[in-house]
Amino acid sequence: MKRKTYLTTAAIILGLFTPVLANDLDGLSASELLERAKAEGKVTVYSFTSRIARLEKAFEAAYPGIDLQGYDISSTEQIARLKAEAGAGVANADLAYISDAPVVLNELVAPGILENYVPPRIAERLSAENKAPILAQRLSTKVLMYNEEANPNGSPITNLWQLTTPDWKGRVVMVDPLQRGDYLDLMTEFVLQADTMAKAYEAQFGKPIELGDAEDAGRKFIIDLFANDLILVKSTDDVNAAIGKLGQKNPPVGFTSYSDRRDNKDEGWALQVSNETVPSSGILFPVVLGIVKGSKNPAAARLAIDFFMGDDSNTGGEGFKPFYVAGDYATRTDIVAHPDAVALDKLTAWHVDSAATAKIRNDVGDLILTLQ
Repeated sequence: MKRKTYLTTAAIILGLFTPVLANDLDGLSASELLERAKAEGKVTVYSFTSRIARLEKAFEAAYPGIDLQGYDISSTEQIARLKAEAGAGVANADLAYISDAPVVLNELVAPGILENYVPPRIAERLSAENKAPILAQRLSTKVLMYNEEANPNGSPITNLWQLTTPDWKGRVVMVDPLQRGDYLDLMTEFVLQADTMAKAYEAQFGKPIELGDAEDAGRKFIIDLFANDLILVKSTDDVNAAIGKLGQKNPPVGFTSYSDRRDNKDEGWALQVSNETVPSSGILFPVVLGIVKGSKNPAAARLAIDFFMGDDSNTGGEGFKPFYVAGDYATRTDIVAHPDAVALDKLTAWHVDSAATAKIRNDVGDLILTLQ
């Protein structure tokens, strides 16, 4: 009997501390992952958002003894780093929290550098497109924003083509699309929506568009926007400050994240989304979570994903709290919309088709390179 007890205990210990296949972990509940995660002791996360600091505190409060090490790294840098590390045969991160889905799918998911994991607890609360080929935690935006203090009656821009007119020369701001993938995705969407942009041109100017040397109305819009002294800055915070700073009499407009409106009070901004602008305010795109192939802490990585997807409350609890703001939209169908947000079905932003974007993204980048 003693020998049998010893063998049973040994088997349990080995089950906790010896490597297991990813498929063995994928079917475990959060409570079943917890003991393995505690044995690992930590999880390293590359995150494209600074809100990882808040997630770190919340996760460690929920799971004492597991150290979440979060690194704020842009999606562009993450992609380069993860590819380089994979090429060197190392996995310095366990989990990637990243946007720029068109590149992520082609350069990280397709070659297996990032692996998909959908927590069983919430699998039925996600649409098919939000749980494969990679898990989408939320939808984020790059949309036209304006200063609502200076424009109390609403956005001064009713049609995107106004941004190319003399009235807005040197008064449109955005991050350099060649430095940030989500802004390049925005530019690419104008091209993918070329027919709609042509109709919007005629609505604004009362005549059909003349393309000149441009291939289509989307490219023509980009060319005219740059020719109108588009201001390119290094960061989204720079865009927000330029647009939203209180006390301005004639502020610029620009493309930024709708969710940054959450910082209006703390930063002294008056940002608001230009949702009535035709044909669209901008783009809506997925933010994804993936396990890094060769993760040293695979159980803790899965536990972190389960936590980041929110608890079973209708707001997602502490795990989703940093993202329960106007302008971020949960992919989970049971999390209710933030009360201050434009409803998702009322938001005029185009939904990015990652596969379509990936096909022409480099060509659009080449065009922008010639315009700078």
